[in-house]
Amino acid sequence: MKIIFAGTPEFAATALAALLKTEHDIVAVYTQPDRKAGRGQKLTASAVKQLALANNIPVYQPLHFKSSTEEGLAAQAELAALNADVMVVAAYGLILPQVVLDTPKYGCLNIHGSLLPRWRGAAPIQRAIATGDTETGVTIMKMAAGLDTGDMMFKTICPIEAGDTSATLHDKLAEQGASAIAAVLASEEKLQHYLATREVQDEALTVYAHKLSKAEAEIDWSMDAVQIDRNIRAFNPWPVAFIILDEKNNLRVWNSKLSHATAENAQPGEILAIDKDGVHVACANNTVITLTALQWPGAKPLNPVQILQTQKLTIGQIL
Repeated sequence: MKIIFAGTPEFAATALAALLKTEHDIVAVYTQPDRKAGRGQKLTASAVKQLALANNIPVYQPLHFKSSTEEGLAAQAELAALNADVMVVAAYGLILPQVVLDTPKYGCLNIHGSLLPRWRGAAPIQRAIATGDTETGVTIMKMAAGLDTGDMMFKTICPIEAGDTSATLHDKLAEQGASAIAAVLASEEKLQHYLATREVQDEALTVYAHKLSKAEAEIDWSMDAVQIDRNIRAFNPWPVAFIILDEKNNLRVWNSKLSHATAENAQPGEILAIDKDGVHVACANNTVITLTALQWPGAKPLNPVQILQTQKLTIGQIL
């Protein structure tokens, strides 16, 4: 089949890599315009663009597909001229109007990192961890004009382990997404089967995964240790949980684990102990969390032994 692939970050690149191993003809790749990145703020191609160029696939980077502008209409015509059987979309980052969704022979298929209709939206992996879900997965859906509202064609299940961060869960789901889209597109007959048996989402079960903000990553010691630990893992690798040290500086908290200790007669945020396991901090409801990876401004993340050696924190200190 002739496939257009649209995606931008590493999650999408994993799926593109899987499709490149098939006999399908990837006729074009669509990705976000190059962005400034790193300390030098150099224009950097997306992970998907880099993979496409390495495989000599034409790359398109329109700003949008809006019918209200000449640029948008030109982008629509350019896509239509590719005469694709199907368009695969994974974390692309642009809104596709109905005219684009209807352009390929079999429409557009999306790889979404949750078990829809739970966690529609921008941050499904992070919200699943922060909420304490025990499992998530990938849904392949036939795209509709709404936000992740399309009919479901194929699902995979992924348990969320106690130590999973958004980074580790992202990598697991990226691999599942790659396998899932390859299965759906195993042949034109398979694709037709999955389209014919697709399932409408139950709106009553919808939960939205709202976009993350840096402000919500500040650790709130009035929460219990279980919720704080979930948040720390959910916000790794972005925006990264933090503790305010002073007006200009934050202490970043990259990882943590639950402690079996109790915090009677301690204030939430009070450091109870600092040892080879980490920094033990009192939380709400007499619970305790152990912070295991901390990063001071201008420095690299430190493990528990290194934290102990810095002597920057003291027992009894209120974070």
